[in-house]
Amino acid sequence: MSTASVSSRPGAVLADLLPASRVRDIALVVGGAALTSLAAQLSVPVPGSPVPVTGQTFAALLVGTAFGARRGFLSLALYALVGMAGVPWFAGGTSGAGGASFGYVLGMLLAATVVGALARRGADRSVLRTAATMALGSALIYAVGVPYLALSTGMSFGAAVAAGLTPFLIGDALKAALAMGLLPAAWKLVGRK
Repeated sequence: MSTASVSSRPGAVLADLLPASRVRDIALVVGGAALTSLAAQLSVPVPGSPVPVTGQTFAALLVGTAFGARRGFLSLALYALVGMAGVPWFAGGTSGAGGASFGYVLGMLLAATVVGALARRGADRSVLRTAATMALGSALIYAVGVPYLALSTGMSFGAAVAAGLTPFLIGDALKAALAMGLLPAAWKLVGRK
């Protein structure tokens, strides 16, 4: 199948521009998990919060949007399972499911799936739609991560919001702006809207 026929197909995501095969899908899933892991190592502690600023949320949303719901889900599931098995590739070289920030990993799994489904509907083709998609993805990450943070640390919900959401909003806006430039530009580069 040619690239032109794949990219003009309704419901295509960027990964669909590559020749279809099981090997492609496996490589994308493994690559998406590895990219998320590498981005997690870009970790900056936040004073007063057990949750660092990382690049993994951006990677998770990018993987979901570029790969679609199924491959995005599988990439983040692989990332979560390998980290739970003890490979130190969560934020700051940590692993396991017991950390205060593990809820954000679970939220990324949900967010990658949802933004991937939206991308199949063209949500990554314009700046405004990409902004809305990234905002929704970030909200889903927080919707799982903040309550998990509260439960795992014994914080009140308000304290968890103050420690696990508020300090990250500016960074999330910057990540969304980056995605707003990258994704529509990638579609424009391949000549499809």
